[in-house]
Amino acid sequence: MLRISPDRFTLLLIGAVALASVAPPSEAFETPVKIATDVAIALMFFLYGARLATANVVAGIGHWRLHLVVLASTFVMFPLAGIVLGRLPQQVMPAPLALGMLYLCLLPSTIQSSLAFTSIAGGNVPAAMCSATLSSLAGTVLTPILVALLASAHGAAPAGAAIREIVVLLVVPLLAGQLLRPWIGGFVARRRALLGATDRGSILLVVYSAFGHAVRAGLWRALPPGALVAMLALEALVLAAALLGTHFAAGRLGFNRADKIAIVFCGSKKSLAAGVPMAGVLFPGPDLGMIILPTMLFHQMQLMVCAVLAKRWSHETLADARELDERTAGAVAIAAPPSLK
Repeated sequence: MLRISPDRFTLLLIGAVALASVAPPSEAFETPVKIATDVAIALMFFLYGARLATANVVAGIGHWRLHLVVLASTFVMFPLAGIVLGRLPQQVMPAPLALGMLYLCLLPSTIQSSLAFTSIAGGNVPAAMCSATLSSLAGTVLTPILVALLASAHGAAPAGAAIREIVVLLVVPLLAGQLLRPWIGGFVARRRALLGATDRGSILLVVYSAFGHAVRAGLWRALPPGALVAMLALEALVLAAALLGTHFAAGRLGFNRADKIAIVFCGSKKSLAAGVPMAGVLFPGPDLGMIILPTMLFHQMQLMVCAVLAKRWSHETLADARELDERTAGAVAIAAPPSLK
């Protein structure tokens, strides 16, 4: 039986939110926490650049039709849904939460979970690796641009200072990691577990800082329970639309089963690892906690739903393989000469 439960990192996120709710950082510690958060974000993107194998992207460029479908889902279909969600009236959910829904839809795809689910389901793993990597690289530039274009209606478009921070904390460390990859790439690859802990620690620090600031500004008083329920329902609809839309598009465009699986899992995901640190740069202020809340909840929702899909498709793939083996064995038996029967 497939077990569906929050993963350990999700529990740590919940713990960070709970800690920020009961013990937010005081005003005296806001500046040190901000400095530590900035350093953690820059380090996270530097290490990401150091272990990002761009050779995989170059090698997989030939599967361009599949990559275009994934990028269209991530940066066209999702943003269109986000525009609608970002215009929800205050009676449905507070403006910062609606902005958070829009921001969620502007994020790039994930890499690790997209590859994991594609592999479990028997999909095209090399194509998924290429598409997810392309999406992550594109998102470093496209997400801030889309936020600047689409978030102005909320009065939250990044100003010049925020854009400079994006370059300094995200783009420059990412490029530096890529440039140093020939010398440090092996070192980074051998310490995957330690670096994974560094990534998660950076995200937890951003979450604690963001929610601590928001709690002191009255987050839980400004977030009605009805708005939280409405947000979860809308996120479920967005995820369902992404899964069905990518599956339908892949079928109509004539992709085989393995490619369809890669398209569905890469084209329906949103990256918590990129989204939370980037939001800390794009949306400084007391609303940050509410803005990143949709991304945090969507993260767990997509993991649970895609785990079910991956397991189901895995069983179907195994059944198809067994049926093919049986047909092959039967054909060999029929074709064998009488002396071998």
